Amino acid sequence: MAKRLQVVLNQNLGKLGESGDLVEVAPGYARNYLLPQGIAAIATPGLLKQVQLRKAKQQERLIAQKEEAEGIKTALEAVGRFVIRKQGGEGEAIFGTVTSQDVADAIQASAGREVDRRTITLPDISKTGLYSAQIKLHPEVVSTVEIEVVSL
Repeated sequence: MAKRLQVVLNQNLGKLGESGDLVEVAPGYARNYLLPQGIAAIATPGLLKQVQLRKAKQQERLIAQKEEAEGIKTALEAVGRFVIRKQGGEGEAIFGTVTSQDVADAIQASAGREVDRRTITLPDISKTGLYSAQIKLHPEVVSTVEIEVVSL
């Protein structure tokens, strides 16, 4: 059986792995494709140490992002309810619908926190009333906020 060669990937490569991963490949694959294209480098003790340091820094960065998301969640829950004013029609109906951009603007105005509109999940809002929206601040942190829609 042929000997396998350990390489560290410099960029993401389909099914093989992501940047910084240590993978074992056939020597011909490494020699003829990965190394000349600059996709990988042969694993040396110094390179492995650099990869470990990079992964540790990335882990610290992910923890800091999660803590920041927890802080934003706490700030949003402290405000409680966000009020969105829309032009009203007959009864409880409003003209148009409430969009995620409307919710993001209301959060910016009330809480002073900027939230990306693409992370907001809303039900279909076409009447005045009280609704709840979910905001995905981080893959592990989801905040639920109350939205009160009132007519002008």
